[in-house]
Amino acid sequence: MQFSVGTNYWPRRSALEMWRRFDPGEIGEDFARIAALELDTVRLFLRWDDFQPHPETIDPVMLDRLESVASLAAERGLRTVPVLCNGHNSGVNWLPQWALEPSGSRAKNLYGGDLLDAQSRFARAVGDRLRGHPGVFAWDIGHAFTDVSQPPRGKLRTGGHETESIGAREAAQWSRRLTDVLKDASGFPCTAGTFSADITEERNLRLESLCVPFAFASMQGSSMTVTFARNRLDPEVVPFLAMVAASFSRKPVLVSGFGNPTCPAQKLSLFERFPLPGESYETVSPDDPLFAAYPCLSEDENAAYCTSVLERLHADGRLGAYWWCWADNPGFYGIIRNDGSEKPVAAALSAFARERRTVVPPADMPMISSAYYYRTLPASAQTLYDAFLGSVSR
Repeated sequence: MQFSVGTNYWPRRSALEMWRRFDPGEIGEDFARIAALELDTVRLFLRWDDFQPHPETIDPVMLDRLESVASLAAERGLRTVPVLCNGHNSGVNWLPQWALEPSGSRAKNLYGGDLLDAQSRFARAVGDRLRGHPGVFAWDIGHAFTDVSQPPRGKLRTGGHETESIGAREAAQWSRRLTDVLKDASGFPCTAGTFSADITEERNLRLESLCVPFAFASMQGSSMTVTFARNRLDPEVVPFLAMVAASFSRKPVLVSGFGNPTCPAQKLSLFERFPLPGESYETVSPDDPLFAAYPCLSEDENAAYCTSVLERLHADGRLGAYWWCWADNPGFYGIIRNDGSEKPVAAALSAFARERRTVVPPADMPMISSAYYYRTLPASAQTLYDAFLGSVSR
């Protein structure tokens, strides 16, 4: 099996309005450039409010457009990983109104009831439309989904002194049901886009139960989103998160997103990471002549970071990794700039992809149980990261 190198995708010009301002010419042009870099996979996002305007209704025009995108990819030798539950990549502002609590500020319970029934209809519709399509590699049932809706808190007594997380059980039922629907409808395997906060925080989620029906587990992260990173350039954070995901899920792991924002030209990063909720954060004016207003890497730093992370992920036996993301719109994470020119990270990704490396067997360090790990957060994350650094330095 070849180590997969790909990218998360929004078009350069239409960006987040991809499905409403649908431009197959733009998408085909982007896909041709991605293929020319010899990347093999595009992970793309099905905005839920675009595709399912009503719980009982899937927009047939959007299904046509989805099929067109998959065909554009296949024509250029690319595979796609369509992502279903996408509430603005993180949050609720792209969820349909019917999926929100009356306050409109948060989602209903994603993992059961009417919302799960609606997701199943969505999954059935897109699965049927892309059944056996050569442009599909796998389905992703949710990107950063615990940012959209955290599984419920509480414990179930399962006999004697044993208890089970209600949230973990519901999330496992959610993954099983959507995977069963998608596999039945399309024939393709599934995963779910977990991310760093699912490892560094108690979000009532357990990968060992969530990932049972999946062909592989997925993990997304950045050196700028965790407290234990040694600095913003730390290339071992994402490999560590992937190792923990592999251990807890007992599945092979694909890194579905890694990357950091690029600093504006000639500016330096004053910050090592993004703040956690509730943390004070020094502000910098966008007009500051020296410092960027956000944590970032220079273009050359990002290219070196990319190569270092890919090297480690391959050596650790992961299935592949996808850069976050194709274009600078949205944000400044892109492989290409807003004017369409390529950043140095494009060459770094391309050079690695051209080697066509084979996935190697993982040889991970021994791990503690997930129950003990989550019970002792945040100390357990720091302790395990220190041990991981020791294991990879030998």
